This record gives sequence, C-alpha cells and structure tokens, in this order.
Amino acid sequence: MNELLRDFLDPWIGPGDKGFPVAAARVRSSQVGALGWNVLRGDLPFPLAVIREERLRGNLAWLQDFSRGQRAELAPHGKTTMSPQIFRRQLDAGAWGMTVANMAQLTVAVASGARNAIIANQVLDARDLEGLAALRLANPELRVWFLLDSLSQLAMLEARAPSEPHTVLLEMGFAGGRTGCRSVEDAVALARAARKSPAVRLAGIECYEGLFATGDDPTDRGLVGALMQRVHLVATICDDEGLFECDEVIVSAGGSALFDLVAGKMHPAIRRPVRAVLRSGCYATHDHGTYERSMVGVSRRLGCDVGLRAALEVWTRVQSTPEPGLAILTAGKRDVSYDIEMPRPVRWHRAADASLVDAPTEWSIPKMNDQHAYLVLAAGAPVPAVGDRIALGISHPCTTFDKWRWLALVDERYNVTGAVTTCF
Repeated sequence: MNELLRDFLDPWIGPGDKGFPVAAARVRSSQVGALGWNVLRGDLPFPLAVIREERLRGNLAWLQDFSRGQRAELAPHGKTTMSPQIFRRQLDAGAWGMTVANMAQLTVAVASGARNAIIANQVLDARDLEGLAALRLANPELRVWFLLDSLSQLAMLEARAPSEPHTVLLEMGFAGGRTGCRSVEDAVALARAARKSPAVRLAGIECYEGLFATGDDPTDRGLVGALMQRVHLVATICDDEGLFECDEVIVSAGGSALFDLVAGKMHPAIRRPVRAVLRSGCYATHDHGTYERSMVGVSRRLGCDVGLRAALEVWTRVQSTPEPGLAILTAGKRDVSYDIEMPRPVRWHRAADASLVDAPTEWSIPKMNDQHAYLVLAAGAPVPAVGDRIALGISHPCTTFDKWRWLALVDERYNVTGAVTTCF
C-alpha cells in the first residue's frame, strides 16, 4: 500500500480528535486496538462514540444472508457511515458493491475497494462528470451506474459530449416524493430518448421506497407494491422495445426501513438477465429508535425476528445534578443525532461500585444544547451520581457518524478492540 493510500485507509488519529486522550501519542487507526484501553475504566475522555464489534459483525452477516435468500445482491449505502474500514468490512462480508450519493462519496468507496458502485442520485455537474471519467480511467475494472430522471438532465449530459456513454438507471419516483419519473408514460418517454442518445446507455431501473414508511403494514404494503408494479411495467416495456443497452439489467431498491417489501420484488419477468440490488445502509449499526421500531414491522412480515441489533452508542458522563429530577450529561447536539428524535439512555455504569446495568426506563432526554444533554428523572426513578457514565442510544445513525472523525470498536466488556474513521 502506498503512503497516500495508507493515510486515507489507515489515518493517524490523536490529541485534538474528539474522544482521543489528550495526553496520549497519536497512532494509526489500525493500532488503537493494541493500546489496551477500556471505556468503563475511563481510559478515554467523554463524550465517546463506540461501535459494539460483535453486533456490527452480526448485522453485516444477517443482511448479507437475507439478501442472498431473496436472490438479490447487496450494495450498502455508504452515506450512513462514510467509513472506509466499514466499507471494507461490508465488501469482505460479500457485498456486490457500494451505493453512494455523490462523487465525493464514490471516491471513498473506490479507495475502499468497491468495484461496482451505484450513485443513487442524478449526476449532471461538469466537474462531477470529469471526476467520474478520471476514476474510470484510473480503475479500468470499475463499473458505475447513476440515475436519470428527466429530459433536462439528459440534455445536459449530451451537451458534455462524453467520450463514452454514461451507464444510467432510469429512476421511478412518486407524487410528493423526491426525484424520479412520476408516471410510467414519462419514464418510457425518457427511456426512448436515452436509447437514441450517444451520451448514455440505459442499464436498468431504480427506485427508493423508504419515503413511504408509515409503520402501518397494510398502508406500507400497498404503497410499495404499487411502486414496484410500475417498476415492473416500465422494465417490461423497455425490454420489449429494446431500450436497454446491456447484457444484464439492474433493478435496484431498498432503504433501511422497508427493505423486506422490495427484496423479493426486483425480478421483473423480462427476457434479459436481471441483477436485483438492495441498497440498505443503516443496517450496519442499526439504532435504538427509528429503525428499531421499523424492524418490528419487518419481523412481523417475515414471521421471524430480524437479526439486527443496535451497535452504535455515545458514552457520556454525568457532570452535574443541579436540581432534583435532573442530571446534565457531557454530550449534546455536536455529538449525537437529534434530527428525528432525541437519544435515549440505554446503559448506566455507576462510579461508586463499577456496576453496569441497563438504564432505567424512567429516564429520558427531552432536550440538548450543543455540548449538554438534559437527563430528566421521573419521580421515584434511580438517581445517577456525578461521575457516573451513561450510554446514549441514538435514532438515525447517519447523523451521528458525521459528528465523529473516529469511533472506537469495543467488545462486550467495552475493551477497545480497534477503530474506524470517517470521511465526511
């Protein structure tokens, strides 16, 4: 590995990086596991983001096995973690490729070893297109697909006159949703225009069903079913008219909330071979909120428990108990997700006797400042002491990862076994 690539995949971390001891010498991320640190012994400063290694490993294996059982490939969405080390682990676990949202993320995925990549977004900026061409030139084995959803975007791609056509997936959307063709008629018209264009080569169809998630099974089934029915219809028309320019048609869907509803519905009955690609991302660390609740519905639909467990925690200390029923913690909006809901206490390590227990259900965090969380204690609830350590479970892991340059990997006794870094 050359030095530039090593600095990217195995960077230095040290004093000044949040969660790293100020008095310790800087080290490569791969060396952290050999330092003998333990979170509960107080070897690292708080707040501290950790990933429970056993749960991470189990999550990666479970969704990989699930995808295989649905005759689908897995291309995890990298935007969740933006961690080269986690990307590498997903690929090593059997992922076919990676999904990204933009060219910067694609660069990280390629450096991490991905050779199949879906940019689950429209690409049209001249600098992005130049960057994509450069990546392909530097990595001849790299295959990249991005999304096409309008004649306007197609015209912009044509104006750039690429030396070779871009490989695109036709995106299907829905009224009130995000991007994507709103009707079968619009999608087919765009596919016909793409077939005539020297700028693109149509290689499949993509959609994103996650915005439908309501938590109500009949509603979710109906909305997702209707979307996938339109995907099948457009795929059939494109196949019948010879609009696909590929040996293998990609059909891709799958967020992190309703992946079970699309996983088995990505094989339209067309003449060309189909590669179904699931794009879930948050499964890697799961969470203690949004996705934990959504898995209740998935488990019910599958008729078995989903093997995903929350692996991401942010550890804090009680720094003050200024009044009855209130404790102030050393973590806030700069450290923990709050875009969907507040974190919740999940673990309690008492300073007095070094015992580790589940946090009382009577504890809650109704608000946070930049650097502080307000732990409210219901009447009669156990009271933590100043110096106690509290682990916060988060909802929506994506926006916790982007608050940390590195996160500690820990075993079930909170010994630090390694580290991952992020590239936001």
